Amino acid sequence: MNVLVTGGAGYIGSHTVRALQAAGHRVVVLDSLETGAREALLGTPLAVGDIADSELVRQLCRDHAIQGLIHFAAYKSVGESMQYPTRYFRNNVAGTSALVEAAAHEGVQRVVFSSSCSVYGTPAQMPAAESAPIQPESVYAETKAMSEQVLRWMHATHGVRSVSLRYFNAAGASLDNAIGEDWSNAANLIPLVMKATLGRQGPVQVFGADYPTPDGTCIRDYIHVDDLADAHVRALQYLFDGGATTALNVGTGTGSSVLDVIRTTERVSGRPVPYDLVGRRQGDPVTVFADPTLVRATLGWTPQHGLDTIIESAWRWHSTHIDGYPSRRGSDG
Repeated sequence: MNVLVTGGAGYIGSHTVRALQAAGHRVVVLDSLETGAREALLGTPLAVGDIADSELVRQLCRDHAIQGLIHFAAYKSVGESMQYPTRYFRNNVAGTSALVEAAAHEGVQRVVFSSSCSVYGTPAQMPAAESAPIQPESVYAETKAMSEQVLRWMHATHGVRSVSLRYFNAAGASLDNAIGEDWSNAANLIPLVMKATLGRQGPVQVFGADYPTPDGTCIRDYIHVDDLADAHVRALQYLFDGGATTALNVGTGTGSSVLDVIRTTERVSGRPVPYDLVGRRQGDPVTVFADPTLVRATLGWTPQHGLDTIIESAWRWHSTHIDGYPSRRGSDG
């Protein structure tokens, strides 16, 4: 099938583009390249532009006979979203609305949406299931929840069916080391650990070592980016097979602590990871991991890679691409 991938030059998007192509789909990417890298597409057709440009979206859908849409393009920094809320609402929510409307005008009735487990806020129960209340605690999370509602109403009013994939913590790099994460804008633990290990920044700050967990540090659910890409391919096929609009958690169901990540990195890299134990950070949940029951039942999806593979692939990528993609060099302040 012919698939339009927005934000396809980004981290998760570029891995999904490869997975789609490996599954036999024809892909065209729409990306502003504001944070993405052309090199990550490995020659996949690219249109540089904005998802809110309705004429461009409609033209791409017509020119490439698009049958399905996978939508990644969004701003994703929690901290930045609290500082510039209207920027996030304009890009993430208004942009999604314009994109889906334009695609629907051209007959595109199937959408896979990049959502986030952050829509749950701090879940009252673990593991987090799709039935948990939607209670965002940041502007970023609110934009994801609102975009899910846009899609739900597009189904009700225009018949556009969608799968919103609520990610937990994407990490790692492609197993062949061809593409990986650009750490210039990364605020997540694993790229920060890699930076510290490679001497590209100071010690990692470990926020709190007195939590009620086995080693006292917070626990999160890390999912290999290739597993996450596979979930997108399966979600698109589910829609083509007539599947109904739904939202699914995408996580392993297993938690790893901050110190688990650090110790695994030390073992894989053969180097010490410099880190400082500091006080707890306000708003950090103690433990967050997915209940993957529904995604397994709906998509037949199960993760193939654990923390060791995540760290091994991340280390291989960052240690051999220490300055990232050529087009992004100089963006790491």
